[in-house]
Amino acid sequence: MGSVGHQSSTFAVTTPLYYVNALPHIGSAYTTIAADAIARFHRLLGDPVMMITGTDEHGQKIQRTAEERGVAPQDHCDEIVSGFQDLWQRLNIRYDRFSRTTAERHEAIVKAFYQRVWENGDIYEGRQQGWYCVSCEEFKEERDLLKGNLCPIHTNKEVEWRDENNYFFKLSKYQEKLEQLYAGQPDFIQPTSRRNEVLSFVQQGLQDFSISRVNLDWGFPVPSDPEHTLYVWFDALLGYVTALLEPEDEPTLDNALKQWWPINIHLIGKDILRFHAVYWPAMLMSAGLPLPGRVFGHGFLTKDGQKMGKSLGNTLDPLVLVDQYGADAVRFYFLKEIEFGRDGDFNETRFINVLNADLANDLGNLLNRTLKMAGRYCDDKIPTVAPETFEDDHPLQSKGSGLATQVQAAFDRLAFSEACEAALGLVRASNKYLDDTAPWSLYKQGEQAETEAVLYAVLESVRLAGYLLSPIVPSLATAIYNQLGFEGNFDELAIGQHFPYQTHSGWGLLPGGQALGKAKPIFQRIEVEA
Repeated sequence: MGSVGHQSSTFAVTTPLYYVNALPHIGSAYTTIAADAIARFHRLLGDPVMMITGTDEHGQKIQRTAEERGVAPQDHCDEIVSGFQDLWQRLNIRYDRFSRTTAERHEAIVKAFYQRVWENGDIYEGRQQGWYCVSCEEFKEERDLLKGNLCPIHTNKEVEWRDENNYFFKLSKYQEKLEQLYAGQPDFIQPTSRRNEVLSFVQQGLQDFSISRVNLDWGFPVPSDPEHTLYVWFDALLGYVTALLEPEDEPTLDNALKQWWPINIHLIGKDILRFHAVYWPAMLMSAGLPLPGRVFGHGFLTKDGQKMGKSLGNTLDPLVLVDQYGADAVRFYFLKEIEFGRDGDFNETRFINVLNADLANDLGNLLNRTLKMAGRYCDDKIPTVAPETFEDDHPLQSKGSGLATQVQAAFDRLAFSEACEAALGLVRASNKYLDDTAPWSLYKQGEQAETEAVLYAVLESVRLAGYLLSPIVPSLATAIYNQLGFEGNFDELAIGQHFPYQTHSGWGLLPGGQALGKAKPIFQRIEVEA
């Protein structure tokens, strides 16, 4: 692959549909930034892209939260949803669909899907007895409970004993089919650590799970028995399907599935892995639908090495962070500093140091001083240098020409930190090259052609690094391009047509004689108050 062309094909990626019991936290911001970055990379490639995010709004937890606040459940949901949409806007997330499980169209899709599973003989009524965590909306095995009957995930919440008739989905029937799926498509669950967790869970033997609740008003009634209410997971996972409907289409399964299904990547946090990697494919098999390409479960975030939580008083408000430092800074830190898939830590000192070193100094300062020299020595224009005059072993040309292939391979694996490191490698090499060649001295000695060749090579390397980093730091990439005299914006959905990957991901594209934009710092150094 690389800059040698790419077969264009539709690309659909989802974040989880976030639960609306509270305003978005840094963990949901993290997943959404990652989904946005991979969607933007595919737009660069020229692929038709569908990025889906949204909210899961039904269930007992929501009903109780709304009651405690003294508001109607729908009003509670609407308020929290606008909090999510506001944060996504501030983080420069370009989603295509925002799927809400309270939407009327969603109910039609859930009913149609339920009908297929019902006709396949995979739903039956049975008795459910056991310990239930309202916060997880899930029954817990007694062996997993903590002392004092506390939930292992919500460690300050006691589980409740339930004994009720529910409808069940025959998950056990799909044990063998799922095992065949994992064996036949080893990269269906990523990274490997998550895949291993799922394999060991499935090997213990799968048990049917309940898909309805009684005495719950907040949700859709079970189509075959309206006394029961469909329970969150059976309804929530289908929000991905509903999201695919065109606004003018009638909400039928066929309409929803005609263009974008199956989803290429479901991006999730590892806490909801089981639902996406076990329950969801089994439900889809039951309904006779094709399965998604990959489920990628990323790690958890800690702060200063500690688990974040309200009880510890060490939460990290993504709104505060983005207001203080800007969207590019937040996006860059979380995707560059944390290997996607592993747990990662946020520490403000490290955050500031990384941004200052990589974006303000290495990249920003490099562009700024080179542009100023081009202004003085080349009449505010890109030097007219034919890229083919550079030798193959030129330190920047040789590094730049293989960069797109490296970065694309990293994005394909969701290895965002590797993509950042590769692009920054070219930036650091450019800084060294500038110091080694000292164009200011060459110019003083009257070596105009050599001066121009050096400046061209550095400006072109900054352009290429900016282009390949644009899915992660779109505003920064736009500033780089504008200062190099290009018109356009990396937020355009048609970016792959405007700045085609085939040409822009190669080294040697800058047109000589193009008038340069005004040089100003693209990333302000963050000063820490002592």
